[in-house]
Amino acid sequence: MSELTLPKKVIKAARKSPKNMIIYGPPKIGKTTALAQLENCLIIDLEDGSDMVDALKIKVASLTELAEVGKAIMGEKKPYKYIAIDTITQLEVWCEEEAKKLYQATPMGKNFDPQNKGLSVLTLPQGAGYLYLRKAFMKWFFNLSKLADHVIFVGHLKDKYLTKNGKEVKANDLSLSGKLREITCANADAIGYVYRGDNTTKISFDSSNDDTAGSRCEHLRGMDAELDWKKIFID
Repeated sequence: MSELTLPKKVIKAARKSPKNMIIYGPPKIGKTTALAQLENCLIIDLEDGSDMVDALKIKVASLTELAEVGKAIMGEKKPYKYIAIDTITQLEVWCEEEAKKLYQATPMGKNFDPQNKGLSVLTLPQGAGYLYLRKAFMKWFFNLSKLADHVIFVGHLKDKYLTKNGKEVKANDLSLSGKLREITCANADAIGYVYRGDNTTKISFDSSNDDTAGSRCEHLRGMDAELDWKKIFID
């Protein structure tokens, strides 16, 4: 083992723009259209929702097909600067079956649904099956993150309700299950809420109003403006 050398001076940041980025918002507001306008961005369409846009795009209908696309991208030495996974909400649905297989491979799960009647691992008592869903999903998340310099994970919107000053208020949240949402967001450099305003598609990285949003990237912190990729990816 080589001798460890501790840093003696400040090391400058290696990059400014997000490596892994999450965008989410209501349906039919222009997320896929905006992605189609990002140069050299391959949209991997998991929900059959890209028919109405001209774009670099490929449809996949299963995890098997998604793995084949990933293998082809790596085989061509990652030709795309950006890749968009549209959507991770659908990816979570697909990962449920893989989670079941992970559980069945354990000693305590070997007799789970032996006749393959379609029983979901999420029916396990005390939410035990969600552990295997998180394992399956995060494996895919990290593998997909390797496919390009910048990977954009697109998600659906769900409402969350908070109690502030004794009153219930509504905020915007990413549609993923429980702790899986927290873990996924923690592994993203930026989380943007996409919405329509003043007849334009806008994106907010501002978490001050309790929306799930924010960024490690200094230039994106607190941004709430028209969606402009040149202002998001600056290096």
